[in-house]
Amino acid sequence: MVIKNVNLETVCGVTSTLPDNTLPEFAFAGKSNVGKSSLINALMNRKALARTSSQPGKTQTINFYNINGELYYVDLPGYGYTRAAVSEKEKWGKMVERYLHSSHMLKCVFLLIDIRHEPSQNDKTMYDWIVYHGFRPVIIATKLDKINRSQTDKQLKLIRRTLAMEKDDRIIPFSALTKQGRDEIWAYVEACADTLESEAPVETETL
Repeated sequence: MVIKNVNLETVCGVTSTLPDNTLPEFAFAGKSNVGKSSLINALMNRKALARTSSQPGKTQTINFYNINGELYYVDLPGYGYTRAAVSEKEKWGKMVERYLHSSHMLKCVFLLIDIRHEPSQNDKTMYDWIVYHGFRPVIIATKLDKINRSQTDKQLKLIRRTLAMEKDDRIIPFSALTKQGRDEIWAYVEACADTLESEAPVETETL
């Protein structure tokens, strides 16, 4: 997709009313500091629209990015930030759950996992939670440039095994530095968006 226009259209906090969008939505979830903002910036071909930070747990809202007036990228709050108060974590969790339940246009949830490490218990819980809500998350294995090429297959198998992914579940290695994986993610997004469009009812004129 050629990115012509990107707009941070809606920012929702714990007490905000979620938008009733009419365009396909693609949500991104991941542990704090897994590289979610860097991924979203790379996909949108922007340097700093999604804020990156050396401080984990920075994203505490649900951010809706309108892309070309055709679809939304939805940045969900990072999880697993140990310094956040338990009450804050519960609020973030309820906010994300409310979004997963209420969005009628959510087409796919991408779950980011650091390719360098075995998925944590928080990662496994998030994966199972997304599945429980009726989605088959697409795994994006971030920080690909941080490992040797010879390690890639081994780490991808580790992620699949730890999360107990099904055979047909998709996993996409990604590097924010080299942009490897960017085109594959976009191809998947566009295919999903086209499917949604083709499933829309066709209005017929009554004579």
